[in-house]
Amino acid sequence: MIEIRHLRYAVAVADEGHMTRAAQRLGMQQPPLSQQIKALEAMVGTPLFQRQPRGMVLTDAGEAFVARARQIISDVESAVEAALRAARGETGRLAIGFTSSAAFHPLVSSVVRSLRLSSPELELSLDEGSTRELLADLAANQLDAVFIRSPHRDLPGFRMLHVNHEPMVLAMPDTHPLANPRDISIDLSELRNETFVLYRRPSAQGLYDRIIAACQKAGFSPKVAQEAPKVVSTLSLVAAGLGLSIVPQSIAKLETAGVAYRAFSPQSGLSAPLYLAYRDGVDSGPLKMFVDEVLQQAKNPIF
Repeated sequence: MIEIRHLRYAVAVADEGHMTRAAQRLGMQQPPLSQQIKALEAMVGTPLFQRQPRGMVLTDAGEAFVARARQIISDVESAVEAALRAARGETGRLAIGFTSSAAFHPLVSSVVRSLRLSSPELELSLDEGSTRELLADLAANQLDAVFIRSPHRDLPGFRMLHVNHEPMVLAMPDTHPLANPRDISIDLSELRNETFVLYRRPSAQGLYDRIIAACQKAGFSPKVAQEAPKVVSTLSLVAAGLGLSIVPQSIAKLETAGVAYRAFSPQSGLSAPLYLAYRDGVDSGPLKMFVDEVLQQAKNPIF
């Protein structure tokens, strides 16, 4: 059976025009190479080279054979390179999901940007949804990994990594008495008589539960006048004067007109974690590269 090595032998002899030089190029002795060329010609069924005093000259059959051999060698090398690139995660498809608040976290955008630059041939699909929707799509193999705000460590078959966290801040109409001084932190207990605009729990369960728990720890249950479908949507309602809200610090970068922000005092204990969830045991080059990039960037604190 003709093997790739036989093709490489024939191409080397054709290029060098001399058995000894071809052997040196291939890193082998001349007699074994001569035997391999004879064996190749026997398998093909016709001479590929004319043995002449000045060296080895291709026959017409040899010309045709070597031309195809070069193409086959190139195709094999391309196939190997394609396989290695896929294994490294440089090609293929990767579907990433995130909640509306996680989408604004700088770690998420930084990782996506890095993948775009390092693997331009990788087909990257991005999707936004609630935590419940994202985990359902992850379980259905429609997503490869998701950024969420709550751990859900009780889900079998998933890896859940805490990759970062950020402070939460108070969002209020810029005409509100608490809007100044903006550079001084505020304690959560000072908001016991305020009206809040929050997000619907199904869309941001992790953040919603943390806010309610923090308020109760501060001695009150928040008076919620309105619930928005998404975290970002609360800012429009705040600007309209419907109440105050509590959002991740990264959301404040939107600089919504009519909205002012203040930091909370450390004792308020309000922070927004960021988790990466993905299916455990999946043999995917793109997913492995993605997770490695997330973990690498997570080593450097962002907030």
